[in-house]
Amino acid sequence: MRRIWRAYIDASLIKKVSIALILGVAVGLIFGENASVLAPFGDLLMRLLQFIIVPLILFTLIVGVNQTSAGNLGRMGGKVFAYYVITSAFAIVVGLAIASLFNPGEGTTLSGTEDIEVPENPGLVEVVLSIVPDNIIAGFAEMNLLGIIFTALAFGIALSAMRASDQFKEMGNHLYRVFDALNELTLIVMKAILQYVPIGVFAILADIVGNQGTDTLLSLGNFVLVLYVAIIVHLVLYVLLLMLLKIKPSSFFKEARTPIITAFVTQSSTGVLPLTLNAAKNLGLKKSLYGFSLPLGATMNMDGAAIRIAVSTVFAANVIGEPLSFVSILQVVLIGTLVSIGTAGVPGAGIIMIATVFAQLGLPMEAVALLAAVDVLIGMGATALNVTGDLVGTTAINKTEKDTVKS
Repeated sequence: MRRIWRAYIDASLIKKVSIALILGVAVGLIFGENASVLAPFGDLLMRLLQFIIVPLILFTLIVGVNQTSAGNLGRMGGKVFAYYVITSAFAIVVGLAIASLFNPGEGTTLSGTEDIEVPENPGLVEVVLSIVPDNIIAGFAEMNLLGIIFTALAFGIALSAMRASDQFKEMGNHLYRVFDALNELTLIVMKAILQYVPIGVFAILADIVGNQGTDTLLSLGNFVLVLYVAIIVHLVLYVLLLMLLKIKPSSFFKEARTPIITAFVTQSSTGVLPLTLNAAKNLGLKKSLYGFSLPLGATMNMDGAAIRIAVSTVFAANVIGEPLSFVSILQVVLIGTLVSIGTAGVPGAGIIMIATVFAQLGLPMEAVALLAAVDVLIGMGATALNVTGDLVGTTAINKTEKDTVKS
């Protein structure tokens, strides 16, 4: 038994996750809904990842801020925000182009009985205000990533100011070493959690396949196929960007594939954030950059969700027999970009984004309910692309900061 356990520990994480994927699909297909008995093991993985998120972001960002100057931090922040906005808009353009080429939804009709409860859109102002938590403890308990980032930046910058002053320099340096030690302690806990990831992935995938089966996929297969074609096209653009910056795609995906695959299975950009941060560390990126770019990306950089909005809009327009006009296309790009950024961190974000765009264009809400039937299938691909985009952007910006950011 000890030999088997040692072999498991020594095996590479990606090999274990790959085997877990195959076994998960097989068990789901063989046992069907009975595979849901494994669901608690998948829930445990999500709990473990969420358990480590707060200390991982907090300590990584505080330490990272103290490894660069305020000027460098501001410049990197500008690049990160610009990248997220531009790629989100570009993702919508890609989604519209691919969907217009294949026209999903043609021949599909609405029975009029579809119904779905759309969560309330909190609005851009509410999202912006949520960046500053009115209670630090509550912000952490509610897993408000934007609030956690703000808190870490505020205390990180304050610590940096202490270390730069004559009066508090010694005290600041002692405090920095404490945070650095806590960061290393968190990483040790993270390494232990990584050993459980394959087990959790296996359980989640078996549960999903067992409950979804193939009927759901076949019912809206054309829509799902078009969406994944758009995702693949956007993925190719990521590869071209890496090659343009002389970054080897093979080296990148060697480290990035674990969080990408886990995101595909769990459908949670936030949930796999510990794995994404770990991949950035293994890629040799600057902690002062990825410490805030990846948590920020998990809440506002949603290229997969943007493609989902675009393809869903074309689908709904084709269902009612009214193809999108040029003006409507421009509206989708503008509104879709803002909505994908403004609602990414709230429950039911996918439904909110699609419903908001549909409402602006006068498209039937019944189509939202129809698309909900394949929500799991499209959510898997969209989430994997979201995480890929976060890591590609951080890697690209790291390349431009190579000579200006201190490790």
